[in-house]
Amino acid sequence: MNDSNATQPCIHCQGGIMHLRSATLMTWLGNDLITVPNFPAWICDLCGHRTFDTQALTQLSLLLNSEAGTPIQQRLPKTDQIPPINPPSLV
Repeated sequence: MNDSNATQPCIHCQGGIMHLRSATLMTWLGNDLITVPNFPAWICDLCGHRTFDTQALTQLSLLLNSEAGTPIQQRLPKTDQIPPINPPSLV
């Protein structure tokens, strides 16, 4: 989390103040429900509206991405798909 003293006005009720706190994030990853306790969230002190921290969501997205950290490999054609090279004829 950034700064526990950071605040901003509530975008939902427009009367409360959003404070950076922790909350449990629940999200679907395909058919699996993922829960992340103590996840950074902006929570309104008046209406309780919460918005999860965008930087933390970006980092979580990278962690859950199955392609993250996978080196890019050039796909080579299968040997049966490579046309034969005809040698020059000796005449």
